[in-house]
Amino acid sequence: MSERLISLRNVTKTFGSGPTAFQALKGVDLDIDRGDFVAVMGPSGSGKSTTMNILGCLDVPTSGDFLFKGHHVERLDRDQRALLRRRYLGFVFQGFNLLARTTALENVELPLLYRGEDKTARHKAGMAALDKVGLADWWDHTPAELSGGQQQRVAIARAIVTSPDVLLADEPTGNLDSERSVEIMKLLTELNQTGITVLMVTHEAEMADFARTIIHFKDGLVERIEGHHRPALVGAA
Repeated sequence: MSERLISLRNVTKTFGSGPTAFQALKGVDLDIDRGDFVAVMGPSGSGKSTTMNILGCLDVPTSGDFLFKGHHVERLDRDQRALLRRRYLGFVFQGFNLLARTTALENVELPLLYRGEDKTARHKAGMAALDKVGLADWWDHTPAELSGGQQQRVAIARAIVTSPDVLLADEPTGNLDSERSVEIMKLLTELNQTGITVLMVTHEAEMADFARTIIHFKDGLVERIEGHHRPALVGAA
């Protein structure tokens, strides 16, 4: 039986005030089970990015309830939300966001450095994360010495080095060609199969087909939810 991990109840988000106020979310209801692979889709301005920012504890709702493991996140202060991010969430971005003059391993170790882990522990966990994404032999290469697909793999290793419950991926294949995109989606699928819940924003239907659940946003609301998807192209050459 699936375990509920995240719930949004009548979540709204308004930017600005008075006559210039913009209501980005108009009452979003959403449930995400532990271990799901969710793709979030919708046109620009639909509310998908605002929702992902709230789910990633990067922003807070104007009103409504946001429950993570049964706890009300909207009641947490800034420092408490930061602790939740560091402990439970990993982030992957379209632009990789790697430090240019540091090695792959040093990039991956960064979240552990912020946690205050010692050098030996950082090295061991960083190498294990690089191994999971197939780049253990490239640990001493800088981003300039890696392809776009390899850079995104390093970014994913950095996101999973803390063993997060949830991986939030914002257009993770947006800067990659189709072949590299499929490679990254296969990797995300494999990580999901280890128990990590994956939440991914994408505008590409081919990438969304890897997810088991697809959530469509429109005009600040969930328009529809498609379930029971089979991961696409897994095992394909």
